[in-house]
Amino acid sequence: MEPPGGRAARLALGLALLCSALRTAAAAPAGPGPRSAVGQFWHISDLHLDPTYHITPDHTKVCSSSKGANASNPGPFGDFLCDSPYELILSAFTFMKDSKQQASFMIWTGDSPPHVPVEELSTKLVINIIGNMSSTIHSFFPDLQVFPALGNHDYWPQDQLPVTTSEVYNAVADFWKPWLTDEAISTFRKGGFYTQLFESNVSSEPLRIISLNTNLYYSPNHVTVNITDPANQLAWLEGILEASSQKKEKVYVIGHVPIGYLPFARNTTAIREYYNERLVKIFRKYSSVIAGQFFGHTHRDSIMVLLDEEEKPVNSLFVAPAVTPVKNVWQMESNNPGVRLYQYDPLNYSLLDLWQFYLDLRDANKKNESNWKLEYILTKAYGIEDLKPESLYEMAKQLSVPHSTLFEQYYNNFIVSYNKTIVCEEGCKTCQICAIQYLDYSSYTDCINREEAWRKHGDEVSNTIYANVNQRL
Repeated sequence: MEPPGGRAARLALGLALLCSALRTAAAAPAGPGPRSAVGQFWHISDLHLDPTYHITPDHTKVCSSSKGANASNPGPFGDFLCDSPYELILSAFTFMKDSKQQASFMIWTGDSPPHVPVEELSTKLVINIIGNMSSTIHSFFPDLQVFPALGNHDYWPQDQLPVTTSEVYNAVADFWKPWLTDEAISTFRKGGFYTQLFESNVSSEPLRIISLNTNLYYSPNHVTVNITDPANQLAWLEGILEASSQKKEKVYVIGHVPIGYLPFARNTTAIREYYNERLVKIFRKYSSVIAGQFFGHTHRDSIMVLLDEEEKPVNSLFVAPAVTPVKNVWQMESNNPGVRLYQYDPLNYSLLDLWQFYLDLRDANKKNESNWKLEYILTKAYGIEDLKPESLYEMAKQLSVPHSTLFEQYYNNFIVSYNKTIVCEEGCKTCQICAIQYLDYSSYTDCINREEAWRKHGDEVSNTIYANVNQRL
């Protein structure tokens, strides 16, 4: 047994060692060339660096993030019971850099510290880890505009992000000064959110980024219980979107914890239901302004389509999978590490396509090299024209078809090719299908009830046929 504070000391020591040097990692070029006359941007999320990760014969001591469980098959690039070793994160950034893709900017949707018990971290350690990840990104991409968002682990204690200025907000604001304007930094210090215009070199029109602190609405955040509008972010958001509407700007909304319902947990919103309803209402109202929404947090790869009150598709939402491969001991599935590249129309910032890249963690550890590769191109994988809401809605309808092989592909992508033998049927599929299409309480509940009724009716029909066949025998 380690002495008190032993694991915290290991975290601090590991972080100090990481800061000493940036090591290189092997990488492969990023697949086929892009379409002509398009803009591109990277999306990374949930890095979850574990500075304690190291190979040792005692698999209970490989990483603090396994919480004493036996690491399953630890290698240089990590283990499915551990958060990211630095080598894994470096391999992802090396791959992105060596791919030579012409990206206009990058969005980074939060969560740098590891999943460890609260006593193994501190405000100082959390700040150091976020600073380390920020400087690592800047060193790999010194000339790239980055738009970050805070995650629920980017605070200590985790999840308890405050509604006013704090030591963490101030420290992170300083880390992000190379990327953000003075106005954005000033707003961020007050509540962990900001907005900023992006002047594109491939477009005559600017794009507005709104980086939300959705952690203020996260259920485990006890600080914001019974607060109608934490940090006045909802009023601020409506004001920004109204101004963008007047100026005819297009907007990308980014954040960590997504809106809508979790695709793997029935009747469960990612944020508190009250705030979810408020945000859905705001996003419907300004759907003509918002050209895309991008989140992380779940560690899985999923889409959502925001429908208006008449069930017309009005917004496309994307949840990017994590770089960390970590899972709990009791979970059947995890995810391979992933990063992605979006393509957009420079004229109106509508989304054209998505390239998802991943690292087969088992293979990388076995071969001792990180061969990042293309997992899928969304339009080709699902036979749709682009990533506009209408196209994603048609895709969702195809996924809803009983025994859909397309849904099998979608679920394999959901877990980032973790294990092709894992299937998602019946109740599992119902949760996925309803979460994709219905983001508010009323329509989601109707979907769950409708799907269950259909499945029950199907079972009754099957039983009747079975009984009739038996009578003939």
